[in-house]
Amino acid sequence: MKPRQRQAAILEHLQKQGKSSVEELAQFFATTGTTIRKDLVSLENAGTVIRTYGGVMLNKDEADPPIDHKTLINTRQKKEIAHTAVGFIQDGDSIILDAGSTVLQMVPLLEHFNNITVMTNSLHIVNALSELDNEQTILMPGGTFRKKSASFHGQLAENAFEHFSFDKLFMGTDGIDLNAGVTTFNEVFTVSKAMCNAARQVILMADSIKFGRKSPNVVCGLDQVDILITDNGISPEFHKALEDSGIKVIITGENNE
Repeated sequence: MKPRQRQAAILEHLQKQGKSSVEELAQFFATTGTTIRKDLVSLENAGTVIRTYGGVMLNKDEADPPIDHKTLINTRQKKEIAHTAVGFIQDGDSIILDAGSTVLQMVPLLEHFNNITVMTNSLHIVNALSELDNEQTILMPGGTFRKKSASFHGQLAENAFEHFSFDKLFMGTDGIDLNAGVTTFNEVFTVSKAMCNAARQVILMADSIKFGRKSPNVVCGLDQVDILITDNGISPEFHKALEDSGIKVIITGENNE
């Protein structure tokens, strides 16, 4: 595992555990304490963790890691989810892509579609779309740029989505709680609410570590989600609870016909 990948995985581990010792992390990642300490120095310099005597804890002010870190977490599962998600797109569709790391994995697969309209607040997604060789219309909402997520937010961005109607929204999440719904660490989450209201169908893309997590900000209730695409790590109990709430749950690699 490369240092950046391991550091992203350490952040993911701390999001679950809250804190850990260097020894525990070394055993968990099958490496040396020296290697872990170097990783923790890098993460501390980035402001995402706070080192303590013999251990480390997540910096609560930085619970939402940068998009570049998120793209290194559960990459295989995210790619499989993205591959399934593009199966819901047809030529001529108008779609919204949010700024999540799972949704970002969809972009290379969009080259096979023509005459699609894509609106996104993600600079990374716009840059990736511009490299595709197909017929597409790209819309950006404008707004205030948030460096951590490489995306645009604020009243201007929200207003832009209010003036359009789209076939589908593809959206990621930081957590799914059966009571609260779809949640995020992102404090400028209201643009995601505007996306939900602008789409006729909401497709949620989430790897299974997100289930049971409740982040501080609620994007939407489960009643607004039409389809959930996830991996086979979802528990039978959570699967049933989501389907009971009216969501079509699709697990990657399974025949969902």
